[in-house]
Amino acid sequence: MGQRVALLGGGKMGEALLAGMLRAGRTAADVVVTERHAERAAELRDRYGVSTADAVEAVKTADVILLAIKPQDMASLLGEIGDVVRPDQLVISVAAGIPTAFMERHFGAEVPVVRVMSNTAVFVDEAMSAISAGAHATGEHMKLTEGLLTPVGEVIRVPESQLDAVTALSGSGPAYFFYLVEAMTDAGILLGLPREVAYKLIVQTAVGSARMLKETGEHPVKLREAVMSPAGTTIAAIRKMEDHGVRAAMIAALEAARDRSRELASGHG
Repeated sequence: MGQRVALLGGGKMGEALLAGMLRAGRTAADVVVTERHAERAAELRDRYGVSTADAVEAVKTADVILLAIKPQDMASLLGEIGDVVRPDQLVISVAAGIPTAFMERHFGAEVPVVRVMSNTAVFVDEAMSAISAGAHATGEHMKLTEGLLTPVGEVIRVPESQLDAVTALSGSGPAYFFYLVEAMTDAGILLGLPREVAYKLIVQTAVGSARMLKETGEHPVKLREAVMSPAGTTIAAIRKMEDHGVRAAMIAALEAARDRSRELASGHG
């Protein structure tokens, strides 16, 4: 692997990325973690064998700086490390809503920055991560970022201008599916099934359906039509969904999420 990584932030997302890097073959000696809570730092050292340090010391020794902190902590952290980040390093941020330009302004040189929008499926190695290059990031920097993220899911490159849409679609996306599973579980109970039976039926149906979409490459309309028979149960259900505006509600919901993402990002413009 070669590069030494400073992981700034040892929360759930940071730990998921750390575990993924180690599974991909990076050694614990090549990773240093910063974590402001001493008990959490000790937990990560014991669990993964990595070293811990304060942010400035970690950055000084790193080739790649991975920012896995909360967005509200970003300005404070950048103020702390901005003077020691070098143009031969790569900064990767997984903090939602923080533009690359905001980070670049805190550095004293032309530092390459790559911004990432991932989702909570990172915890089961099924994340969908979109990455965008800052003003000074090259194709090699993007490849390096992809290498760090592929152990925890799939990666796609998009222009930074599309990241608000990505946030609405896949960043927040798991919550929509959980909401749908919750609603379908309640429906199953209403139809007379025990909760645990309804839940198991729906979860496995969701897993199988997602796998069909991914592995067949078929358009969802074609897969849906394969389930529907004339005057059957499925088309009756789809008709009710259309009557209640489910499709329009989903489009409106994603537009609202995109708009909120833009509002949050504007505070760091």
